[in-house]
Amino acid sequence: MKITPVHDLSWYIKWVSSLILIGSIACRSAGFSDLDIYLSFVGITGWGVVGWLWGDRALILVNGVAATILLIAILRMI
Repeated sequence: MKITPVHDLSWYIKWVSSLILIGSIACRSAGFSDLDIYLSFVGITGWGVVGWLWGDRALILVNGVAATILLIAILRMI
């Protein structure tokens, strides 16, 4: 039984964010660590929004912490 929403706003954010995170992992493996950090931040933030839309505190917590850590890394690079 599928219980996650389909074709609503969260569904699109979830899939776009997932594809961005896959791209960030590919960038990391290819040695583009700066691009990886930016893409990871976008993907993680997207998943944080999904967690907020779903009211899922675990998704909000893990992605909120990860986004904060990645934002610190981005700010250090500037």
